[in-house]
Amino acid sequence: MTQLLLGSEVAARLGAGLRARIVALARPPGLAVVRVGEDPASALYVKRKAERASKLGFVGRSIVLPATVEESTLLQIVGELNADPAIDGILVQLPLPAHIRAERVLDALDPAKDVDGFHPENLGRLAQGRPRFVPCTPLGVMALLREGGVALAGARALVIGRSNIVGRPMAMLLEQAHATVTVAHSRSLDLPTLVAEADVVVAAVGRARVIEGTWIKPGAAVIDVGINHDSSGQLCGDVDEASALGRAGLLTPVPGGVGPMTIAMLMHNTVASAEARQRA
Repeated sequence: MTQLLLGSEVAARLGAGLRARIVALARPPGLAVVRVGEDPASALYVKRKAERASKLGFVGRSIVLPATVEESTLLQIVGELNADPAIDGILVQLPLPAHIRAERVLDALDPAKDVDGFHPENLGRLAQGRPRFVPCTPLGVMALLREGGVALAGARALVIGRSNIVGRPMAMLLEQAHATVTVAHSRSLDLPTLVAEADVVVAAVGRARVIEGTWIKPGAAVIDVGINHDSSGQLCGDVDEASALGRAGLLTPVPGGVGPMTIAMLMHNTVASAEARQRA
């Protein structure tokens, strides 16, 4: 029987644990979220993050800029947030419009306030096994695997996707947990065989139901990071949930699986930043 692991439930428990740490601070954590343009998905993600931060008692700043904003203006705003002592975490919502170089904006963030964990310094520290901030989705996946009691040491883990946001940091975290890690991508050959050999599958492709349940090794832990809409407009993951049920040992649903954990880890990183800055 497949265990459905609900990230919404795990995230709620993690939030309860954060409240005691927040109360112990001299001032509430400050989180600034910058959004460029009116992309509906980005607007929804930002709204959910802001709502969660407000419920935890954060001091929040939401900056919404038109899609036509100049890169130099966005960089100036990032610089101002870097210098603001009341702000502990800065999140620039991706993707950005094509005329803005996302790497330049991310490079401009103060690494000590980069609670998304995307700055090259923070990714480099993660690669060295001494992280400051870990990207929120991979960090949330690791928390879900712990919640599910998945033994990673010696396990064969497959990460499908190689983005700097999910795939690459995910592979590093699994390797540091002593799993034997394979990273698959758009040019990988014979994906069904790679999936069939894996004890742990993290699907972060961004294609609706591309992973068929019949490929999955019986009893494997399957974490579905994908957020897609199928041809009928229905929200779904990268894994065909219907055919994976009964075959996977553990499965995260879409929605309600990884998504809430990403927001929970953003809150965790922001509290950790506030603690570090108030100790300094």
